[in-house]
Amino acid sequence: MSSTNKIDKIYNYIFEDEDARVCKDIPDEACTNVPGNFFIISSAQILTKLADELSNIKTVIPWLLASLGTPAFWIGLLVPIKESGSMLPQLFFADIIRRKSLRKPVWIFGALIQSLSLLGIGLTAIWLEGEITGVIIIGLLVLFSLARGLVSVSSKDIVGKTIPKTRRGRLTGITAAISGLLTIIIGAILFPYIKNNDSIILYSGLLLSAAGLWIVASFIFSIVKETPGATSGGGKAIREALKRLSIIKTDINFRNFVIARALFLSTALAGPYYIVMAKDIGSGGEMLAVFILAGGIASAVSSLIWGKYADQSSKSVLIISVLIASILGITIFIFEKTGIFIEGNYWIIPAAYFILSIAHSGVRIGRKTYILDLAGGKKRLDYVAVSNTVIGIVLLLSGSLSLLTPIIGIAGMLLLFAAFGLIGVGISIRLPEVQ
Repeated sequence: MSSTNKIDKIYNYIFEDEDARVCKDIPDEACTNVPGNFFIISSAQILTKLADELSNIKTVIPWLLASLGTPAFWIGLLVPIKESGSMLPQLFFADIIRRKSLRKPVWIFGALIQSLSLLGIGLTAIWLEGEITGVIIIGLLVLFSLARGLVSVSSKDIVGKTIPKTRRGRLTGITAAISGLLTIIIGAILFPYIKNNDSIILYSGLLLSAAGLWIVASFIFSIVKETPGATSGGGKAIREALKRLSIIKTDINFRNFVIARALFLSTALAGPYYIVMAKDIGSGGEMLAVFILAGGIASAVSSLIWGKYADQSSKSVLIISVLIASILGITIFIFEKTGIFIEGNYWIIPAAYFILSIAHSGVRIGRKTYILDLAGGKKRLDYVAVSNTVIGIVLLLSGSLSLLTPIIGIAGMLLLFAAFGLIGVGISIRLPEVQ
């Protein structure tokens, strides 16, 4: 049996269809390449997701900077720079990408730039000392974030061109599940060394490994068989970008999706508050490992289920997953106010974080699948770029919400995020089914 036939057989097994090439919303000439592209793209995405865990902006890089003696001010800029830096320029990137009939080279270019950025961060930490080290690392992170924006926009467009509807959710689910499993394995292997070793070389080694994974992923992604796409609509970047923002006003379904997605950020923003609450009620430092494993296990266990369900109704996945997160936030608020968090009940917070991670996995898979299936054709780049740009602005503004923490407390913040989620659910109910 040839390798192509083996790939087709595995693909047929995954989707349990008599005709594995149910081409929807992709060019007819791309139909025969669907099985091969599915496994190529999923392999590249598994490696990039694993690279993200090895260079995690919420754990590895902050610990590295703290070990270098970098002031807290610079460390506090990490997440806003990384998230907003990759999203805000996407309207302008979309105009550049639109002029390319093949978007694969853009993805590869962005992946290589991310690799070089991580390589630079790792080597800077090893070779330099003092505050200048933090400044240089922040600068390299800006470069990393901009390259991430290129990868994000081009990736969604390529998936939309090569993978048909009813397949995209499981593509995301499979890659998230496998990368989550690999994260658990690597975390278990590294934990004894990290626990007893605060070496700069060790943390830099994680970043250098992540850089290597991005390089390997770029080679794998180069094998994707992409058909040329439309190049119309290109123009002066700023003028075209501002013009495309108007689709929020003219397309009511897209506008409702963007509003709901902004409210659904609450599932991501709530995560750190669960960890802070665990520390506040007296949990030991060893709980950090439990939280990391909880996130990895949740992704590995739930992603396949969410992905399969998203191919049937990504709208329902969004609603159900956010309802879970919101009900959880309300429950923890009640627990905290009624004094349930007493000695011996510390396990409640890691268990809650595990449930939140499952819900957040559903939100991510649901919204990625929904926007790809809502768009289609020439609109896909615009939808993704406009949505991400708006969300980038919202992320910058969301930082001000932390000012409420001293007033309403950690439990109050979780209740606030739960309220945001419920409002988003109400908006999502009005969204059309797109599968």
